[in-house]
Formats: sequence, C-alpha cells, structure tokens
Amino acid sequence: MVGDGQPIGLEVARTGRLLNRSFDDALAEVGGSLPVWLIVTTLKRGNHAHQRDIAAAVGLEGATLTHHLHRMEQSGLVARHRAPTNRRTQVVELTPAGEALFERMRAVVVAFDKRLRRGFSADELDALRESLERLRTNVGSTMSA
Repeated sequence: MVGDGQPIGLEVARTGRLLNRSFDDALAEVGGSLPVWLIVTTLKRGNHAHQRDIAAAVGLEGATLTHHLHRMEQSGLVARHRAPTNRRTQVVELTPAGEALFERMRAVVVAFDKRLRRGFSADELDALRESLERLRTNVGSTMSA
C-alpha cells in the first residue's frame, strides 16, 4: 500500500458496488434490471438477434442468459423463435412491451448518468475515463502474467 489511504483496489471495488446497486435500484423502479438493460440494448442495436450472440455481447453465460430471457418472455418483453435456416438457433426479438420498457429504462439511464456527472468538468471526466482504463489494463496485465 502506498501512502496513507486505503488500497486503490478497495476504493474502486467499494465505488463499483455502490454504483451497481444504485443503478440496478434505479432500473428496478421502472421494471428493469442491469441484465435486462444489457439484453434490451443489445437487441436494440439490431446486430445480435441470436441467443448465443446476445450472450457473448452482454458477457453472460448461456444458462444465465436463458434464465433472463425466459423471465423476459413470460413478462411479454421478448419473443423467441427458432431460426428458419437453423432450427437449433434461437432468435430473440423485442415485443412492443419490451420496446416500452427500453424507453423507460433509457430515461433512467440518462438521468443516472447526469447525476454521476454532476460537479465534473469535461476534462475531469476524460481523466477519470483514462484512469479507469489504466486500472483495467493493469489488472489485465497481471492476470495474464
């Protein structure tokens, strides 16, 4: 540990947990969650309609994604069907209810981001992004060493 403060990893971990919890709570207020947001935004981009592609894009294991998609399908947010060219492939589409949830969650995400940016200048936000990228790089380099 350098200096008198807490280890930087501990500070980042505490901050990350707080941000994750607050973000998920904000999404829950409109009927969403972080995994649902990741899935819906991936579907909205339009380049990942196959279930396996969605799993790779959002970083969820196949079984975990299947669980979320099943709940989303039961709630009427997505529809799944077999691809006509490959019956083993599931195609996922947002329903009108899923589109409406996306709009509600997007408003929450914009407001949450605005709240996080409060008091930061553009230069400070750029420096923060660079510092976070450096931390990710440092962790990645020790994991592969």
